[in-house]
Amino acid sequence: MTTATRRFACRPTEVRAARALVRETLDGHDAELIDAAELMTSELVSNCVRHAQTDFEVRISAQDVVRVEVRDSGEGTPRVLSPSARETTGRGLRIVEAMSRQWGVIDQPAGKVVWFTIS
Repeated sequence: MTTATRRFACRPTEVRAARALVRETLDGHDAELIDAAELMTSELVSNCVRHAQTDFEVRISAQDVVRVEVRDSGEGTPRVLSPSARETTGRGLRIVEAMSRQWGVIDQPAGKVVWFTIS
């Protein structure tokens, strides 16, 4: 089993760093799987930076199924939105919902974990 965990500061530049962690951790897996995991991770960590406005942690585990967890200490529970064609944001969780095998939110005493699986 391959695993990686890393803490990131609440900065837009850290989205790229989180994507790189996914790519490095999943090296050797199918390229399409890596691309999908990288995209979904960037959507989740972008939500941390934009909405939770807290530092965040990314945890990746990969064996038969890849699971990515993004933990933050912000308030609120993420939900899938239905933005209009004119709105430029609000599609992140819809992308995760469409591309993942499963996804969910685990409330924590201080924050939450948003996770997805892909295989």
